[in-house]
Amino acid sequence: MTLTVPGEDILTLPPPAADLRLAYGKDASQFFDLRLPKTGGRFPVVMNIHGGFWRAKYDLAHAGHLCAALTAKGIATWNLEYRRVGNAGGGWPGTFEDVVNAYRFLLQNAKRYDLDAARMVLMGHSAGGQLALCLAGHEPSAKRAISLAGVVDLQKAFDLHLSNDAVVEFLGGKPKEIADHYQEADPMQLNSKAVQWLIHGTADDVVPAWLSRGYVEQKKKRGEDVHLLEIPQAGHFDLIDPHSEAWPRVEATLVNLLS
Repeated sequence: MTLTVPGEDILTLPPPAADLRLAYGKDASQFFDLRLPKTGGRFPVVMNIHGGFWRAKYDLAHAGHLCAALTAKGIATWNLEYRRVGNAGGGWPGTFEDVVNAYRFLLQNAKRYDLDAARMVLMGHSAGGQLALCLAGHEPSAKRAISLAGVVDLQKAFDLHLSNDAVVEFLGGKPKEIADHYQEADPMQLNSKAVQWLIHGTADDVVPAWLSRGYVEQKKKRGEDVHLLEIPQAGHFDLIDPHSEAWPRVEATLVNLLS
């Protein structure tokens, strides 16, 4: 079942233009697309991290749709690009170093762009969900994080050989070979003080919904502030498509988290 508007493909449809493209580093992949609401005032902000199983063949363009939709609701969005597997310096730890540096750049420049850094959400889709939760686990200042159909358990992702062993490419080896990489990168193995929402569609055939379900069960046992929203019949990309039937529930969860 598809929940997108007929004839439109969120992965190939050109997104609305961003207001600004800002570099946070010297590499060609180290930049944000910034979208600002048209109203005045200090804006809540979402730092969005796109997915694509950490591979260079996927970029931030398709995530521009959800960012534009959120900006229309009065939320500033920083759509993040970063070095990925296939880029020089991509993979672990370079990819995560980019995410950390981008987050710190955003905090340092929030006032310049009328952003309310106290009302910030880290949000990521698929592999971006792993990066968002990993960032929340490593950065104590991160208060809120949302994973959309996230690859939130890297050991399980390895066991399932998701996307032809994408996690092995990303981390540079198997768990028994580089256990320290898995320890550092796997949100399941990190402790987080952030409020975490995991949103997953029950019809996801790319990243199974039970990964998010298991994450929430385990993290609740550890006393973390973690919540699960499963959306019936929603597929992997419905969660990032503003035209899908699933999108209003994603948007409402984000708005409530920022309120």
